[in-house]
Amino acid sequence: MSASAAVAVQPTPRENEFLFGPEILSEPNIAFMQKEPFPFLTAKNFLPDSLRAEIAADFPKYTRPGFFPMDAKECGPTVRAIVRSLENPAFANRLGELLGVPNLGSLPSIVTIRKWSKETDGRIHNDGRVKVVTGLLYLNETWPDTSDGCFRVLTDSESFDHMAGPEVKPLYGYFGAFRRTENSWHGHLPFTGERRVIQIAWLTSMEEKLRKEKRGRFTRLLKSLFTRR
Repeated sequence: MSASAAVAVQPTPRENEFLFGPEILSEPNIAFMQKEPFPFLTAKNFLPDSLRAEIAADFPKYTRPGFFPMDAKECGPTVRAIVRSLENPAFANRLGELLGVPNLGSLPSIVTIRKWSKETDGRIHNDGRVKVVTGLLYLNETWPDTSDGCFRVLTDSESFDHMAGPEVKPLYGYFGAFRRTENSWHGHLPFTGERRVIQIAWLTSMEEKLRKEKRGRFTRLLKSLFTRR
C-alpha cells in the first residue's frame, strides 16, 4: 500500500458530531502551559490535515476586518463542527481544569470569527471582568516569517516585547487560551491581511452573553454601513 493510500481521510462531520473532544487537550498536543503571571496555554494539532481544504471552503466569506458573531448560515459544515466542538461542555471543563476554572462548561459562551485584520487591530489590552476564559483557534494555511499578527501574552500593558510566554502563530490547528485576571494583558503586533481565527469566550452570566450578542449585531450593522476593505 502506498503512503498516500495509508493516510486516513476524515469524513465531513455530520451536524451532531464533534471534530475534537476534551482529549485533544493532552500530551503531546499541549505545547506550553503556565500559571503565572496568569494562566495560559498553547496547543496544536487540533484539526485533521485531511479537512484543510473543506474548512477553508466552509469559512465565512467576510470582506471586512474585525470579529463577527458566529452565524451558522454563513458557515459550512466543518466550521460549524469546529464551533460545536469548542462549545462542548466536556471540552470546556477540560480547558477549565488546566486553567484553574472548575466547571467552565457550566458557563455560557459566545463565539466570534475573524477573517481579516487591519493595521490597528490587536493593540495591547485586558478583557473586561465579564470574560472568564478565552480560547483562540487559528486556521491560516501559511504565515510569513514574522511575528506580525502572532498572538502574545504580556507581563504589562507597556510593550509587546514584555512577553509572558511564547507567541502563537495563526496557523491551522494552533490554539491558545488564557484565564482572565486583572493582569492578563495580550494582543498582537500590527498586521494587515488574512488572519483566520475562531474565538470562544466563556462569560460570567447569560445576561452578559445576551448583551454581547446584541452589541455584536449592532457593531456588524455599523461596519456594513461605514467600513470598506
